Parts: sequence; C-alpha cells; structure tokens
Amino acid sequence: MDMRRAIVLLALLVGLGAATAHAQEAEASPPLIAAGVTIAGVPVGGLTAEEATTAVQAFFVQPFTFTFRANLWQASPARVGASADFTGAVAGALVAAPSQAVPLLVSVNALTLRAYVLRLARRYGYPAVSSRVYLRGLRPYVTRSRLGVAILQRDTRILIRQALGTHTRGPIELPSRALLPRITRSNFGPVIVIRRASHRLYLYRVMQYWRTFGVAVGRPEYPTPLGRFYIAVKQRNPWWYPPDSSWAAGASPIPPGPGNPLGTRWMGLSAGGVGIHGTPDAASIGYSASHGCIRMRISDAEWLFDRVRVGTTVFIVSA
Repeated sequence: MDMRRAIVLLALLVGLGAATAHAQEAEASPPLIAAGVTIAGVPVGGLTAEEATTAVQAFFVQPFTFTFRANLWQASPARVGASADFTGAVAGALVAAPSQAVPLLVSVNALTLRAYVLRLARRYGYPAVSSRVYLRGLRPYVTRSRLGVAILQRDTRILIRQALGTHTRGPIELPSRALLPRITRSNFGPVIVIRRASHRLYLYRVMQYWRTFGVAVGRPEYPTPLGRFYIAVKQRNPWWYPPDSSWAAGASPIPPGPGNPLGTRWMGLSAGGVGIHGTPDAASIGYSASHGCIRMRISDAEWLFDRVRVGTTVFIVSA
C-alpha cells in the first residue's frame, strides 16, 4: 500500500514539474505579430518585435537616388534629416489585426534638409555669364554669353518630403530653371574705340565696323587718359562749368548756345571730367588741342549722341 502511494505521488510530482516547465517556456516565448500585418508595406506577420524592428529599419535606411542631367548620386535618409518611429510602429503591429497595414511615421529635421539641398544647389547650380568686350587688334571682340542654372531648392525639399511620406527613394530629378545672362551679343550695343595718336573715333555695332570720325584729343600737358571707360552721362545742350584746374581759374559757367565749348551734346565718361562732346572750334579736329576731352564736330557729336547710350563701352588707345 505504501509502495502504491509512493508511485502515485511520484507521478503527480513529475506531471506537476512538466506542467510548470511548459508554462515557463510559454511565458519566455516573445509574442508574434499577427499574420499578414505590414509596416510601411514591409511584411512583418509572424515576426517578433525585434525581428520586425530589424526588417523595417533595413527598409527605411535604403538610400535616396538623385539625378541632375548626367549626374547620379545617393544619400541616406539620415543625411537629408529623416528619422522614423520604429518603436511606435512595431508596438502598433503587435496589437494589429491580421493583414492590417500599420504606418511608419517619419519626421524630418528642417534645418538638416535645408542644409543638404543648399549644398546641392551650390554644387550643381551656376550663374549666367554675360558677354564682355575687350580689344583684339584694336577692334572690339565681344565674348559669347552663357546660360546659368538655378536649382529650385524649395521644390527639391518638397520632393524629398513627398518621397519620405510615400516611403519611396526616387530617383529624384532636381528641379531647376535657366538663368538668363543680362548682356548678350544681341543686346550689347555699340562700342567706341578712340585712337589718340590718330585722332580718330571708331564706332562699332558690337563687333561690326560702323563709322569713323575725326576728333581732337588732349594736349601733351593735358593728355586724354588711356584705358577702358564707359559713357556715364548724356546731356543735350549742356552748360559748361569750369573745372577745378589752373587753366580754368577765374572762368565763369557758360550756358547753352553758340559759344558753349561743349557744343550741343555732352557724353561724359567714367573718367572724371573727361567726355566726348561737340565743339564750335572745328579747326581743332585732327589735333591734340583739348584739355583732355574728345572733341567732335557738332553735327558728328549730335549723330553719335543718338546712337550710343549710357553704359556704352569706350576704349581709348595710344595708336
């Protein structure tokens, strides 16, 4: 009888131990996500929280692909300022019904995104280049203008945010616009070349020869300056005001009229106090006779005045 009791008791203990071990094993096993559940389109059904987190992180960190013209490059979401709430998404998946789609919330650091797009704009954008003029063998040569490109930074940031919101990675083509040069060969306008020793003024339509005029230039003691200048001011029927120079000491201003030493037109240069103007002393044309200005016959100065503009380039050379 004692033997039977011992056997029964032993069996009960063995069964109780097995049940306890089974309960502990069940308690130690992590919960699984319901079948068919997805996070941002990533299948996580049947996975533990740790496995789901690993899978979703691997999906999220895939790099963006950017393109601009022939350029192709990639950048991680972190580089554009993006981060995701993996903990919240997995927690939602653990309590989700079978086949439920759980969102992955993404946040963007605006300063990081702005800085990244600014770097792209500086790297791939470039300014327009206007035409410029220089002398080539005493004749003007106008360079070709070039279009520029501006990366549209606000539009680029919007595209990146949209890609993050839809969990896509591009390719994203950088939006841009063309920058037009302010000055081109077509709108450059006339160019003047004054040959001081030859007492000649040459007018060009951009680079095409237009007309030549005889002029008077400065005396040896008051030489017309050499260099590159531009027409800074234009005046019809100007007053003459005595300059701050010894040769004009005691002189009074002269109003417009037949005796005005500037004639009827004044085209002042960016060289202070020096200009192109008409003169009532036509006999001085062809000589070095002025106090630095370029004199023209009155009719020639009037003709030239109507065909040049403020900003017209003027080269004065020694030839």
